[in-house]
Parts: sequence; structure tokens; C-alpha cells
Amino acid sequence: MKAVKYSRQRESIKEYLKSRTDHPTADMIYAAVRQIYPNISLGTVYRNLTLLTEQGEIQKISCGEGSDRFDARMDKHYHFICRRCGSVMDLPSMDMNHIDILAGNGFDGRIEGHSTFFYGLCKDCKQLEKEGKEIQEKRK
Repeated sequence: MKAVKYSRQRESIKEYLKSRTDHPTADMIYAAVRQIYPNISLGTVYRNLTLLTEQGEIQKISCGEGSDRFDARMDKHYHFICRRCGSVMDLPSMDMNHIDILAGNGFDGRIEGHSTFFYGLCKDCKQLEKEGKEIQEKRK
């Protein structure tokens, strides 16, 4: 891979992501980094997120509906997506390597990994549902 010139803005994006556990969207990252670099453009944020993802320094989480989310945590872990409010959160560590073995049974290729999302209701939405209340939309 070609060497990439150092960028304070890119480092700021990476540091912001490392400080977060809520898997922010590009728009959320843009709003935060803009506090430090008022002249940064949304396009610059998107380009840097793409570059950081390609370099394996962050991961992009495509949740289906809504905007992609970003995560600086690069160890093997799984995500939970709330079907009601759209929040994305890390699940406690668990070993699910057996999925690769199961998927490889009867498959004539080579399984090298997997990506798994879990869906349901987060703690807050579960409580709101129990109380019969509506939730404010969190997705951006």
C-alpha cells in the first residue's frame, strides 16, 4: 500500500473515534471534528474515514437502514443494533469461531471469517416498551 502523508485532521478523526463507544456516523464525526478544525469539509471527513477503513485502522459498520457507523475498536467483537432507536453498541466478548467451521461444512471454498449483527431492543427501548411509551428517533 502506498505511504500516506500525515494529516492532523485524520489523526483528529481517529482520536475522536477512539474516545467513543457509540459508533458515530460520519455526520456526527464531522460535527465533532469541526469544533477543532472549523474549515474541515464533510467530504474530507468521508475521504479520511474511507482511508482509515482501507488501512485497517477503523471499521465501518453498515447496519442496513440508516447511515454507516464507525468504530475504532479493531479486536474481534460483535455489535447489537436496536431495532427501535437504531443505536449500535458492542456486545460483551464471546468466542464464536465455531460459526466459521459450521459455515465451511459442505462449502467448497475457504471461510476466513464472519461478520455478525444481533438485533433487538436496547435496555432503554425495552423499558420504554414495557411502559408503553414511544421513543424519540435517535438515528441521524
